[in-house]
Amino acid sequence: MAMHPHSRSADVDAIESGDAGLGVSLYRIGKTLGRKELAKWRPVMALALAITLGSKVFAVFAPVFFGDAINKLSAPNAVMASVVLLLTWWTLARILSTNLPYARDAMFAAVSQDAQRLIAVEAYGHAQSLSLQFHQTRRTGALNRVIDRGVAALDYLIRFLGFNIGPTLIELAMASVVLATRYSWLSALTAVAVVAIYATLTGLLTNWRVKQRRKLNAADTELRAMAVDSLTNFETVKAFAAEERETMRYDATMRVYNRHMIDVMRSLALLNSVQDIIMALGLTAVAGITAMSVAGGYAQAGDIAAVVLIMGNLYRPLSILGFAFREIKQGAIDLEKLYGLMGMKQEVADAPDATPLDARGGEVRFEDVSFAHDARAAGLEHVSFSVPAGKKIAIVGPSGSGKSTLLKLLFRFYDVQGGKVVVDGQDVRDVKQASLRDAIGLVPQEVVLFNTSLKENLTYGKPDATDAEVRSAAERARLLEFIDKLPKGWDTRVGERGVKLSGGERQRVGIARAILKDPEILVLDEATSALDSATEQEVQGALDEAARGRTTLMVAHRLSTVAGADEIIVLQEGRIVERGAHQDLLMQGGLYADLWSRQARTREDAEEAGQPESEVA
Repeated sequence: MAMHPHSRSADVDAIESGDAGLGVSLYRIGKTLGRKELAKWRPVMALALAITLGSKVFAVFAPVFFGDAINKLSAPNAVMASVVLLLTWWTLARILSTNLPYARDAMFAAVSQDAQRLIAVEAYGHAQSLSLQFHQTRRTGALNRVIDRGVAALDYLIRFLGFNIGPTLIELAMASVVLATRYSWLSALTAVAVVAIYATLTGLLTNWRVKQRRKLNAADTELRAMAVDSLTNFETVKAFAAEERETMRYDATMRVYNRHMIDVMRSLALLNSVQDIIMALGLTAVAGITAMSVAGGYAQAGDIAAVVLIMGNLYRPLSILGFAFREIKQGAIDLEKLYGLMGMKQEVADAPDATPLDARGGEVRFEDVSFAHDARAAGLEHVSFSVPAGKKIAIVGPSGSGKSTLLKLLFRFYDVQGGKVVVDGQDVRDVKQASLRDAIGLVPQEVVLFNTSLKENLTYGKPDATDAEVRSAAERARLLEFIDKLPKGWDTRVGERGVKLSGGERQRVGIARAILKDPEILVLDEATSALDSATEQEVQGALDEAARGRTTLMVAHRLSTVAGADEIIVLQEGRIVERGAHQDLLMQGGLYADLWSRQARTREDAEEAGQPESEVA
């Protein structure tokens, strides 16, 4: 089949497999902080970094003041004024070393939140723009976790790499210089060696723990996604009396999560124990070296206190190195997954030279259209028909014949694999998708509403509609009387997916929404098939009102709803097998006539039994 030059192949899903390493994450962070949207925060970033480095300087020199104070105090002719001054300097240095980071955090919070918002909104918007195929194959809960974790990782990596790990290395360098020049080069060498051993063992153990953490994260994602799926589909769960089964499924998933959490907690205990042992041995080694210098007359008693305090200050940020190392590696993975999502290409994308649709009445043509969905062995084959502006065309046929697929191609949720779909003389692949969909109004088989007010749901297709326009649309959809009788009227919340409304009420909201949008083309996709016969008759009048004067495409199982169409297209196994007006098709005695007679018998049987009419495919 000929492929249109605008067709796009599916991009490789890099979301779950993303793990480009720390270097790429650092590049991404730098690129994010360097974006023009964050330019106003550059002075704050520079000041925050300066404050961080300043706090490290005070952290290194505070112990020196304390050690000198002890030395002055232990001198034969101690001058208390000097001791008090040194202790004052020590106190001020300690206060500044511990409190400057708090000031930095308070100052940097605005930068961090703005950066998180920027990336979160961009990722959310990109996810919204991805094609229908992407959303049909990915669980919403899992996708939301990818965005949440990636945004949190951005903040975490900025804080730990910029304000903890990097400055700690600078503090180690300054501490080594102070130890070597003020006390003993051997103490400085020992400090560096101990920190190197500490970091190496921490890194080895943390690499082992990262594997455990990945398993835990996978179990966590599965648990959250499963819970969201089950709670979102609570009506189905209750309809099948499956509450206990869903609870047991949740319990089984939770057990897997708990097992991985136990492994993570035990390995953390081992890591903390190893770190504490190295810390204790390092402090003892440096204190012992300084004590020998005191015994040899090369140092004073206060110097022991100074070097121990210097090492203690150095170990304080290092004490969370294992946690930080693991979180940094995990953060790099989470961030890469987020960028994997943001890097995904739309399967159906606007062409570079796409222009807005020039709607001129809503004429629709399917010209030799062929398409096969991934989930189906067969699809549409060489389908051609046209819908003149203002006319009503019905598409009928057995289940799986390709009726709804035709509508998805019209909306350009998918691209045709052969032929073309034309609206007002323009190939839908040559126009901007937003403008195409602005020209089409949809009333689906099941109108799904947002858990907001009736007015917000009704105006979803035209948010700037006036109150008069909204009331007029509701009246034409036979909905206004119902709304006016509600205690809260237009402010009534409809519940999750509109569950507080009946099926007929939801359909009328969908019809009113389509009327208010005032599209060139109206699409009715099984708009009454989920309703009982009595409700269908009520809704059908609203549908006729909505279709008046518009190009209308109807897909229906119930043939009684399409008898008044200007033309009826009959599909079977992806091909047009019959077409014509209702009476003409009945006279042909083909597939349409057979479907009509079967449904007529079903209606008669239902009326005799006093039961609602059932749907016949």
